[in-house]
Amino acid sequence: MPDWSYQTLFKPLLFRLPSRVARGLTLNAMGRLSRIPGGTLLIKTLGHMEPSPVLESRIADVPAPTPIGLSGLTDPQGVAHRALSQFGFGFIEIGPVTVKPVVSSSPILNDRHKEIIVYPSEYENDGLAIVKRLIEHPKHALPQFVRIAPMPGSSDDQAIDELDMLLQALSPTPVVGFYLDFLSSDNTPERNIGLLKLVSETIVQSKTACDKPLFLYVPLDFPSDWLMQCLDPIAPSLWAGYVIGCSLHDTRGSSVGREGMDRAIALIRMLRATIPADRVIKASAGVHEPQDAITLLRAGADNVLLGSGLVYAGPGLPKRVNEAIIHEKLRSTPEPQVPSFWKHWGWMSLLGIGMILGGFIAWLIASSSVLLPYDEDFLGMTRSELQQINGHLLHFMSHDRITLAGTMISIGILYYQLANNGLKHGLHWARTALLVSGIVGFPSFFLYLGYGFFDPLHAAAAAVLFPMFLLAMRGNPDRPYRKPVNLRNDRIWKKAMWGQLCFVALGASLSVGGLVIATVGVTHVFVPQDLSFMGITREQLDLANPQLIPLIAHDRAGFGGALFSDAVMLLVLALWGLQQGERWLWWTLLAGGSPAFIAGLSVHYRISYTDFVHLLPAYIAIALYIAGLILLYPYLMKATRK
Repeated sequence: MPDWSYQTLFKPLLFRLPSRVARGLTLNAMGRLSRIPGGTLLIKTLGHMEPSPVLESRIADVPAPTPIGLSGLTDPQGVAHRALSQFGFGFIEIGPVTVKPVVSSSPILNDRHKEIIVYPSEYENDGLAIVKRLIEHPKHALPQFVRIAPMPGSSDDQAIDELDMLLQALSPTPVVGFYLDFLSSDNTPERNIGLLKLVSETIVQSKTACDKPLFLYVPLDFPSDWLMQCLDPIAPSLWAGYVIGCSLHDTRGSSVGREGMDRAIALIRMLRATIPADRVIKASAGVHEPQDAITLLRAGADNVLLGSGLVYAGPGLPKRVNEAIIHEKLRSTPEPQVPSFWKHWGWMSLLGIGMILGGFIAWLIASSSVLLPYDEDFLGMTRSELQQINGHLLHFMSHDRITLAGTMISIGILYYQLANNGLKHGLHWARTALLVSGIVGFPSFFLYLGYGFFDPLHAAAAAVLFPMFLLAMRGNPDRPYRKPVNLRNDRIWKKAMWGQLCFVALGASLSVGGLVIATVGVTHVFVPQDLSFMGITREQLDLANPQLIPLIAHDRAGFGGALFSDAVMLLVLALWGLQQGERWLWWTLLAGGSPAFIAGLSVHYRISYTDFVHLLPAYIAIALYIAGLILLYPYLMKATRK
C-alpha cells in the first residue's frame, strides 16, 4: 500500500477500526503479499524504494544500506518484516524483548489529530523463546538490532540476571547489536547509576556478547541531569552508542508520536556535546515527515528509526526520508557534467521527435484519404470502390488510424520530455519508463503479420527508430536525484496523493485497454459496437473482400500495441517519477496526454460513432486525467518548502 493508496483509500478505513485490529490487518496483509511468488517484486514495483548507494553507511562497523531503521514497536511479532525490508530501511530493530512474555489486552489508543499512539504497555512482547525463533530465521537481508529489557518491576539483581540471560541466548543468532534498556525515570538517580555500574561490570566480567556492539537505551523522558551523571566514566568503552527512545510515559501508558520530537532533539544535542565523536546516536521519536528526520540528523543523530510516522504518513516515508538525506549529502557537491547529446539521451530525443512527426503525418492521411497506395494495392480496390461496400467503412478505418496517430504523438512527447529531463540526468525511473515502453512497443509491429499484411511504411519507421532506441539505452548509469524534495505532509502533498492515484489508475487501466485492443485486433478484430456502427457483419465484409479484415486487424493491433506502450510509460512515471516542484512533469502530463484524448474523442464524434458503452472507458480515462492534472498542479508547480 504505497502512500497514494494509503493516504487516499486505506488510512481512512483503517482509522475507523480498533488500533490492534487495524495493525493486525495491515501487517498480515503485507506479510502474506511478501510470501506469495512475486510478492516482494510487486512491493518494489509499486514503491521503487531501493536505496541509493549514496546512503550506504556503517553503524559501529556494521554496514547498513541506509541510516534509516524500522522501530521494533511497528511490527513486534515480525509478521511483515520481509515486506517492510523492501520499503527503503537500512536496518531493523526487534524488541523490546523480555525473558517471559509481557501480555496486554488493553486497547491501543490512536489520537489521530495530535498524531500520538498510546500503548498500554511499552514492553508488550512474545518473550525470549518466540522472538529468538524470529531472529534466527530472518526473511530479509537487513541487519538486525535487538532491544532487550528486564521484566517490568524486576529488582536490580533480577534485572542483571535477565539481561545476562538474554545476551547469552541471543548472541549466537544473526543479531548484529544490542540495545540494553534498563534505565528508568521511575528509579532514583542513585539506583540508575548503580544499576548501570552493575550491568557494565557483569558484561565485562562475563565477556558476554562483547564481540557485538552494545548500545545504551535512554528513555525519552529520562531527566537530562540524571543522564549526565550516568555518562560519568563507567566502563565508557563498553557502549558503541546510545539509542534515544520514542515513548513518553503517563497514566495512560506509553505515548509515541510527534510530541517527543523536541525532547529527542535536546537529548541528542546533550549527548553529542558529551560523548566521543565516534559513538553512534540513534533517535526514534517523532519522525512523521522527512523534515523531522533531517532535523534529528542535523542535531547530531547518526540514525533515525521510524515507527508512528509510518501510521500517519504512510509506507512511503522511508523512501521520502532517504531522498531528503541524499539531497542533504549532495547539495554542497558540484553538479556532474551533463553528458553529450550523442551519448544516449539525444538519440531518445530524436526518436521522440520522429514519433511526433510520424503521428502528425498519420493523422493528416487518416483525416483525408485514409488509405495509402499500398493499402489499395493490398485490397485490390480503390477508395471509392471500398466506399461502395459500406458507407461507414472508411469512417471506421479513419477512426482507428486517427486514434493511433494521436497515441503516437503522445508517445513522442513523453519520449522527448523524459529524454531531456530524465535520461539526460541519469534518473533511474525515466530510463526504466523508456526502456519498458520500447520493449513492449517495438514488437507490436509483428502482431498483425499473421493476417498476411505487411505495412512497408510502418516497417521503414521501425527500422529507422529502433537503432535510436538501442543507442539511447546504452551506457547511461543511474545518478541520484539531486534537487530539493518534498519534506512536509502538508495539504499540497496530501492532495497530490489523490492526483497520483488518478494517474496510477489511468496508467493501469490504459495498459489493460491496450492489451485488450491488441488481443481483439489479432483475434476477433471487431467488438459488437463496431459492427453495429457499420451496419454489417464480419462475414459480409469477408465476402466483399477477403483482404479487408487483415487490413483492419493491422490497424487495431497497431493501435493496441501503441496504447500499451504509451500506458506503461505513463504508469512508471506516475508510480516513481512525481517530485514536488518538477514543473516539467506537469507540462509533460498535459502535453503528453492531450493528443491521444483529442484524437480519440474528436474522431468518434466526427464520424458519429458515439455509442455510450463503447466510449465509456474513454470518458472514465479523461475524467481521471483531468482530475489528476488539477490535483497535482500545486504539488508539481510549487517549489518545496523548507
